[in-house]
Formats: sequence, C-alpha cells, structure tokens
Amino acid sequence: MDIRRRVGLNIKRLRELQGISQEELADRAGVHRTYVSGVERAVRNPTITVLAKIAAGLGVQLVELVAG
Repeated sequence: MDIRRRVGLNIKRLRELQGISQEELADRAGVHRTYVSGVERAVRNPTITVLAKIAAGLGVQLVELVAG
C-alpha cells in the first residue's frame, strides 16, 4: 500500500475512534480542515512537520500515523 494512503487511513481511523471531526482535528493541529481532508484522502503529501502536528492533535506518537 502507498505510504500516503496508509497515513491517511490511519489518521482517519484514529480521528474517528476519538469521535472528532476533521475540523476539530485541524484546529488542534493548527492546519486547515481541507488540508486534513486531503491527507486523509491521500491527495496531499504532508511534510514530517505537518504529520507531527497532526499526531499531536490526535494525542498519539508520530509512528502511529505510519504504522502498517
């Protein structure tokens, strides 16, 4: 599986487990909601810095976003 797809699926799964919207995650991470959407759909290629912000917004370790 493509790494962007894996990261997007992991973010979506973790977000939904917490019961939060893309908008809330975006607010927590300090990024735009449409950016979160793009990452989840694997149409964005986020930097490691953005992934670290998203992981912090989810309250998880960065490695959880890339785990297979």
